[in-house]
Amino acid sequence: MDYVNLGRTGLKVSRICLGCMTYGAPATGELKAGRHAWALDEAASQPFFRQALDLGITFFDTANVYSSGESEAVLGRFLKANVRRESVVIATKVHGLMRDEPNGRGLSRKAILFEADQSLRRLGTDYIDLYQIHRWDDDTPIEETLEALHDLVKAGKVRYLGASSMHAWQFAKALYLADRHGWTRFVSMQNHYNLLYREEEREMLPLCQAEGIGVIPWSPLARGRLARPAQAEPTPRLATDQYGKTLYGRTEEADRAVVDRVGEVAGRLGVPRAQVALAWMLGQPAITAPIVGATQPHHLQDAIAALGLRLDPEARAALEAPYVPHPVLGFG
Repeated sequence: MDYVNLGRTGLKVSRICLGCMTYGAPATGELKAGRHAWALDEAASQPFFRQALDLGITFFDTANVYSSGESEAVLGRFLKANVRRESVVIATKVHGLMRDEPNGRGLSRKAILFEADQSLRRLGTDYIDLYQIHRWDDDTPIEETLEALHDLVKAGKVRYLGASSMHAWQFAKALYLADRHGWTRFVSMQNHYNLLYREEEREMLPLCQAEGIGVIPWSPLARGRLARPAQAEPTPRLATDQYGKTLYGRTEEADRAVVDRVGEVAGRLGVPRAQVALAWMLGQPAITAPIVGATQPHHLQDAIAALGLRLDPEARAALEAPYVPHPVLGFG
């Protein structure tokens, strides 16, 4: 495993981050925000946490909304029982709908301070290493959000702050305001980026490079689409993942050419498709650590193998050639 600094901070993170949206509690009956039919329960999740630690992964990303809090609880119980707290980096997020009431979501001071305490309780820890705003909140002034987050840092409940998918102008505004007021700055951006969606290369990734922001992309395999032939039978997740269909369903024909090209390069190299797609991402200059989910043991094995796979310029150019511009997606 490789370990790198998260942006310009001194915080070392593993080059692969385990995404924990998959773990917590499967949805039953009517699907609700944050709950998914394909999620794994606690017993089924634990082998993947163990495998991650055995492979040297020390960076774990979850969110309060995943499985309505159960993802944090399951992750927290496992880590508390199996590792020293200081040896891992725990990241979680705030913004999503947690309760069907006026203040049950968002980035108001009230919501942030309450949800941070709830996340700490579920995770079973005194502090969160990386606390991230899951999305931009149009209903709350960003100054209110930034000051509340800063107060969490000053109180010792949070070590570093991060952001997730938003427009580059919004992120630039947040960085500027934090600097202007002397508030704690965002040090990372968790954005939607992969071979099927590269719109972040226009503005967000150059901004992050210029400002020394660590980039930890979500969905580096396009929710599994880059890991299998386009014509393959859908997995349970692909069949039931309604949000994923909004991200990729509009560009299905254009995306097929990219998926086919990943298969061609993987065939020439004699490696799985997932390794090729992740190796491409790991070779991008702005990227710190892609967030990889796992529901089969080989998912993490492929992610680790990608660290050692060096794609030559010809292979990288071949992978990038079929891409066409996409609608800007993933901010909702």
